[in-house]
Amino acid sequence: MGRTAVLGAAGALIAGTLIAGTVTAPAAEAKTARADSRHHDRAGAEAYGVTIAAERAARTGVAWKDCPKDWGLPAPIQCGWVTVPLDYAKPYGRKIELAVDRHVSTGTEDERQGALVYNPGGPGGSGMRFPTRVTNKNPLWTKTAKAYDFVGFDPRGVGRSAPISCVDPQEFVKAPKADPVPDSEADKRAQRKSAREYAEGCAERSGWMLPHMTTPNTARDLDVIRAALGEKKLNFLGVSYGTYLGAVYGTLFPAHVRRMVVDSVVNPARENIWYRANLNQNVAFQVRWDDWKAWVAQHDSVYGIGDTPQKVEQEWLKLRAAAKKEPIGGVVGPAELIGFFQSAPYYDSAWAPTAKIWSAYRAGDTQALIDAAAPDMDDLAGNASAENGNAVYTAVECADAKWPTDWRTWDRDHTRLHRDHPFMTWSNAWMNLPCATWPTKQHTPLNVKSGKGLPPVLIVQAERDAATPYEGAVELQRRFKGSRLITEKGAGSHGVTGIANPCVNDRVDTYLLTGKTDRRDVTCAPHATPKP
Repeated sequence: MGRTAVLGAAGALIAGTLIAGTVTAPAAEAKTARADSRHHDRAGAEAYGVTIAAERAARTGVAWKDCPKDWGLPAPIQCGWVTVPLDYAKPYGRKIELAVDRHVSTGTEDERQGALVYNPGGPGGSGMRFPTRVTNKNPLWTKTAKAYDFVGFDPRGVGRSAPISCVDPQEFVKAPKADPVPDSEADKRAQRKSAREYAEGCAERSGWMLPHMTTPNTARDLDVIRAALGEKKLNFLGVSYGTYLGAVYGTLFPAHVRRMVVDSVVNPARENIWYRANLNQNVAFQVRWDDWKAWVAQHDSVYGIGDTPQKVEQEWLKLRAAAKKEPIGGVVGPAELIGFFQSAPYYDSAWAPTAKIWSAYRAGDTQALIDAAAPDMDDLAGNASAENGNAVYTAVECADAKWPTDWRTWDRDHTRLHRDHPFMTWSNAWMNLPCATWPTKQHTPLNVKSGKGLPPVLIVQAERDAATPYEGAVELQRRFKGSRLITEKGAGSHGVTGIANPCVNDRVDTYLLTGKTDRRDVTCAPHATPKP
């Protein structure tokens, strides 16, 4: 996940209506009934549209072939396409094609249990690298690969699946960008202007796709992919935003789920999607940033940055100030520094490399930091991918839910948060601000809940995760009855199933291979702390 409206603006609006007395109760009820009937008409049409699209996909299947060379996916991974409606309420209307790939199961015919479909998060992430876990012989997935075809896909709007764009990719990555932390009202006005122009660019470049870029539509696509694979039920592994996709799929298609693992969980409560989710993320990032500073201080004999977390923070502020005054190498300012350093609170695997590059910079090696933090303007494909990922992130989060449109709400909430949680707050605000002026309809998030036929879902979560705070796992478990929660206590890496921790890995294997979970929730000791 990257980067609901709070009650202030909405509450004021409702109060104003009631005081003015312009809406009488019967008229309000009639208006609500009309809106509900329209909603149900559309929901019914979409449900019917998915059935049609899935039946069509089941008949057609996927014409698997060797992947195109420029896709960078080694044999024996195969690639193909699945056709879905742009708008599920119009299943015979405009279609788009979704890119899919697979590595067939490595076990015997008797061992095979079907396909395991993966989403890595975002929104905006591509799952097409998932089958390389088999070709790379990743030991964490050897047992599962015997039982399942590993299937990845580019969600709608992503990569090769009718990709969307909001700005020229070379403009998007150009550095240095403005310091996210504003010094003045003028700084805020400039950022607000950029956000508004970004939203306008999305409409201009990708307006035909924007109304259909929602999580429920991606969940419907997932059901069509299931049918195209010839599967009666879906086996799904979702990480980060992929957990919200899984939660929405499980709500819309409970009887179509066979096994589902969700790892690093987005809080699916309606009021959390997406404005509040990002506010909560800022708090959690600060907690994990503080964890990393303590680790750097503990290893001061190696890095020489500071022997207390407070000294490490002072050095960080000095580095930011110096880069603001004169961007490092002309291209690395405070925005680029945050882009690079935020990988440390995201992933434990980044703790040592980030500290090492910072330490080298302080010893006079400027180039290592420039290489790590600055965009490579010659990497046209990489820059296009980064721009596309950001466009999809914005389009989905802006369309999924209603956002505050009053700047005063944003300003108040982020100013307050920044006081105690300065690491990410303002950069996250500007990343999401296009949603305040989004040019297409913003929906009400789905009420995520168990439905008839939903099997036990396995939920995996690190206690100190920055990107998806722990409360999200607790909330999803509350909503998905019979689900089981594995907590990695004291750990904070995002994406627990990709880390070696036998207490977690063995239970994920057991669930995917047998469907069995522990009788109670499980608390695992943390995986090994990174070494310098």
